[in-house]
Amino acid sequence: MSDQPEFPALSDDEIHKSLDDIATLLSSQGNRLDEQTKVLNRLREVATEARQAAFAAREQTDPQNYGELIGQAIEGRLARTLKQLDSSSAEVLNGMQRSNASFQETTTAHSNTLRLMDEHRMQKDRDVRLLPWVGLGAVFLAVAMTVMLPRFLASYGPTCGVIGGVWTTTSTGTDVCAFYRE
Repeated sequence: MSDQPEFPALSDDEIHKSLDDIATLLSSQGNRLDEQTKVLNRLREVATEARQAAFAAREQTDPQNYGELIGQAIEGRLARTLKQLDSSSAEVLNGMQRSNASFQETTTAHSNTLRLMDEHRMQKDRDVRLLPWVGLGAVFLAVAMTVMLPRFLASYGPTCGVIGGVWTTTSTGTDVCAFYRE
C-alpha cells in the first residue's frame, strides 16, 4: 500500500475548470511579476540618476572644476561680445569708407560744376565783348547788301526779272537789265 491517500477521479469539466483556474492564477502572477519588474527597473533608473546627480554635484562643488566652468563661461561670453564688437567695428569702418567715397564723388562733382560755371561765365564775357563787333558786322553787311545786291541781281538775266527789270541787249551788243517807267 502506498502512503498517499486515494483521491476520487475528476471529471473532464472539473479538470478543464481547474486548468483554467491555474492558467488564470499563473497569468495573474505573471502580470504581478511584470509590474514588479517595471518597479524594479524604475528603482534602478532612479538609483542611477541619483548616482549621476551625486557625481555631478561633487564635480560642481569641486573648486578647481567650478573655476574652470566659470572661466569657460566668461571666455565664451567675452568671445561672443568681442566677435560682435569686431563685426560692429567692421560695419562702422565700411560705412565710413562708403561715406568717404560718396564725399569724394560729391567733391569732384562740385569742382566740376564750379569749373563748368566758370567756363560758362568766361564764354559769356567773350560773347559780350564780341557783341558790338557782331552788331557792327551786321550793319556793314546790311549796307553792303543794300548797295551790292541789286547790282548783283541786275547783272544776270534770270534774276533781273525778279527785281522788276527786263533783260535786254543794247545797240552796242551789251546785255543789261533795264527798268522802264510807264
